[in-house]
Parts: sequence; structure tokens; C-alpha cells
Amino acid sequence: MTDISAPGTGAPLDEATGVFVDHRELLFGVVYNMLGSVADTEDVLQETWLSWTSRGGADLSAVDNPRAYLVRVAVNHALRRRAAVSRRRETYVGPWLPEPLVADEDAGTADGPALRGEAVSLAMLVVLESLTPLERAVFVLGEVFGYPHAEIAGIIDRSPAAVRQLAHRAREHAHARRPRYQAHPRVRREATERFVRAALGGDIAELMEVLAPDVTAWTDAGGKRRRAGLRPVHGRDKVTRLLTSGRGGPDRPVWRYRRVNGDDAAVLFDGDAPFAVLVLDLTPEGDRVRGIYVVANPDKLAHLPREAA
Repeated sequence: MTDISAPGTGAPLDEATGVFVDHRELLFGVVYNMLGSVADTEDVLQETWLSWTSRGGADLSAVDNPRAYLVRVAVNHALRRRAAVSRRRETYVGPWLPEPLVADEDAGTADGPALRGEAVSLAMLVVLESLTPLERAVFVLGEVFGYPHAEIAGIIDRSPAAVRQLAHRAREHAHARRPRYQAHPRVRREATERFVRAALGGDIAELMEVLAPDVTAWTDAGGKRRRAGLRPVHGRDKVTRLLTSGRGGPDRPVWRYRRVNGDDAAVLFDGDAPFAVLVLDLTPEGDRVRGIYVVANPDKLAHLPREAA
């Protein structure tokens, strides 16, 4: 039986596919952290696969380091895709937040191939949106995946000195807006549960206690949920009024606690359908909520599984 070859490689398609699948989780993590969009990440991975099979231009044995080759191709496809993502953002209705990666309730890792891969927190992804595409690529490769500057230089076709400058600017900007710290998972889970109880019960006193004075709430509905806010809400008093107004909720609300982008968070279901993802950003002490991120755009929740009966 004759092997079917991957176009342009001279290698059996099964072999090319196996190499790509072996690195798919890494590629997903890198690209997702660069784009903040599951759908765009999947498109970039498809483009990377086509480049690997159709435009590799050589037998697989001629590629000394398939991992480095695939990462370089994926990063450069992602940099080109970034321009299209930015254009969509210009006409987006209301605040924009990244698409969340939601893990199964009892799973240690995300559930399903579209959700695999290392990802930074939702709050950090929001900060990364303010970087240039190249700064973000360097930050993701260096800070998240531990690539040395010399290797990053080869991936993005820049000199090591230029990469060092990009890395320095990206780190300064990101850490100025979000200092390095990580709340203990138990603290985050308790804070999330306390917040949900207070919001559901309309407990104004409890909300005033759990919210930091300078708290900000972002609701990303993309103009597709009724009565969703069109801009962030700042300050404890205004956020409390927003949370106790009861506007725009589902008809059959069901809360479930999940891990979102690696952090303990909550998912609101309308019956068995995902309605919104709630992620809290805590103060460095872990005792107050300083950021509330609500992703309610149905398009950004389409990859989430429905709630089991």
C-alpha cells in the first residue's frame, strides 16, 4: 500500500500529522496568548498546518527542529492575524474581553482540544492588549513559555538586541499595570463564592465589604445581550448598584464554579446553556475584588460545553 504524502514535503501525511499533533498544544497556547481569541487561534493553527504540509518545501527529515519551525510559522501567522483582530475591535460594541478558556469542574486541565494549552489569566490578557503585537509576542514567548532572547529573535526575525528592548518595554508596561503576585487558589475560590452569594442575594453591605474602593467592572456582551453596559463601570458605589439592579440576567440562572484561564472563577448558565463567565481580579492582599470581568457575548461562549442535566 502506497503512503499518501503531505503536499510539498515528501513525507507520509500520517507522519506530518503526527508531528503537528505532538506540538499542537504548545502552538495553541502561544497563539491564544497572542490573540485572546479561541476562534482566531484555531484559524491560525489551520494556517500553520497548511504551511507545514503544503509550503514546508522539504522532506520532514530536512527540518532539523520541527518544534522551532512550527512555532515560528504559527507566531508569524498570528502576527498577521493580529491586524484583522484589531480592525474588528474598532467596531466592537461595548468593552472587549478575551475569550475564556473554561476547565471542567473537577478536571485539572481544560476540557477538549480547543481548550488545551497554557494560558495567562484573563486579567493579564487584558493588560497584554495594550502592547504592540511584537511586544506581546516577545512577552508571551519569553515570560510565559521561557524562550531565550536569541531563540525569540529567530522566530520573529529580529536581532537579539531588538528582542531585549521589546522584552524590557513589555515587562515594564505589563508589570506596572499588573504587579506580580498570585492569590492562593483557596483564597480566590472563597472570594469568588463570597462575591456570587452577595451579588445573588443583593446584599449591599456584603458587596461594599468585598469590593475594593477603586473596583472596575467590565461586561463584554458584544451588543448581543439586552441591557448590557456599553462601557466599564468604575468605583465601589456604582459597581454595587450595577450588581444589585438585577438587569439583563438569564431566565433560569444556574451558577457553577470552574477554572477559567487557570484561575478559580464562575460560569452562569441559563438552564443548560452558558450565559456568562465571571472572573475576579483580587487585590495583592487577596481580601478585596479590584476587577470584575464578565464575558457574556454568546459568540465567545460557543466553545463551552453545555451544563449536564
